[in-house]
Formats: sequence, C-alpha cells, structure tokens
Amino acid sequence: MNERILVVEDEPTIATGLRDDLELEGFTVEVADDGAAALSRILEGKFDLILLDLMLPGMDGLEVCRQARLKGDRTPVIMLTAKGQEVDKVVGLELGADDYVTKPFSRRELLARIKAVLRRVQDGPGPSGVYRFGAVTVDTGRCEVSRRGEKIDLTAMEFKLLKIFLEHRGRVLTIDELMQEGWGSDAVLTDRVIYTHVSNLRNKLEENPQKPRFLIGVRGIGYRFDG
Repeated sequence: MNERILVVEDEPTIATGLRDDLELEGFTVEVADDGAAALSRILEGKFDLILLDLMLPGMDGLEVCRQARLKGDRTPVIMLTAKGQEVDKVVGLELGADDYVTKPFSRRELLARIKAVLRRVQDGPGPSGVYRFGAVTVDTGRCEVSRRGEKIDLTAMEFKLLKIFLEHRGRVLTIDELMQEGWGSDAVLTDRVIYTHVSNLRNKLEENPQKPRFLIGVRGIGYRFDG
C-alpha cells in the first residue's frame, strides 16, 4: 500500500495522531494546518485521498472543498466534522465531499471509511464509463473528453490510446504493448508513431506538457499513466 493521503487539520495533537496511525497502515502522509496551504497542495494533484477538517483558520474546510472542485480537482475527500455539525455535513457532501467522519472517531472507523472510499476509486469508472484525473473528465461511453467543462478534441487513435492508459492506471506499458493494444499484432509501425501520439495527448491533456503529471515516460521502456 503506498497511497498518498493529505491530512488537513490545525490541531497539532490530532494531526500527529492521524499521521502516525495512517503511516502504520502503510500510507504516505502529509499534513497541512490551514485552508490556503491545503488548497495549494491539493491542486498539485499528488494525493489519492484528503482528510479535511471543517474548522480551519482562514479558509474553512467547506471553502477548501468548494474551491478544489471548482478548479477541477476530483481527489476523494473525507470530511472530519465536530458533533452537531449536521448542516455542514450536508453542505460538504453537496460540494463534492465523498464521506464524513464525526469527531471523536475511532481509529478503526476512520480506516474503514478510508479503505472504502479508496476501493470505490480503484474499482474503476463504474457502469457510466466516466474517468476523472486532475481537471479532465473522460466519458468512454460517449467518446468525450473535457477539461473544466470545455470539450477537448481527440483523434480516434488518441482516444483509443487514452482509454488504454486509463484501463492500466499505474502500470508501465511498453512500446510493444501499446502498439499491440492500439493497432493489433499485424501492424507494422515504428516507435515514433507512439511517441507522436503520446506527445499529442500531453499537449491536449496536460496543464504543462513539458512537465507532465499524468503521462509519464519511463526511459527505455514505455509510459505509465498516473492519473
């Protein structure tokens, strides 16, 4: 297990306890103690899940969640709420949080909630065939790709390659594997064809194609999709 979790909690004792418990379970954990710092880290897109306290100095947890979703981030969020914050729980879920845990909570309950949310994400896009990474949404059923609601035009082969990457998230695909899955075993192609299509996908999907976050090249082997 090497999922990355961002803990957003301004109470040092609680933050330290959460970090220690989660690291014991094998997670990689970072801590942010205010809303502005948390939002900045979230938008870097490096986390698999966020534990977000609602009561934070400056920007509160609800606003952090709202801003993150408005900017296209779809990282799963579990809200940490105080007893009696029923209205805030409802608002948080409406803003795009995935679950909530009420303080004080048991270590066992929190771990169960975290694992359940991560399972839902890792099980894939579900029957709707919709994938999300960063600010990008891919609807494989409708063959549509968009960023923050604006359509991105892909060629048929670019879309096919993107779908292959999505279906093999986190795994390094060799150039030969990409050729076989994309064009079939009888096709006669050069490596340059793959390089060109991946470059085009980066230009269309990455915020900074020169420093890709999702389509990662693995020298001498192929590519890995980290969305």
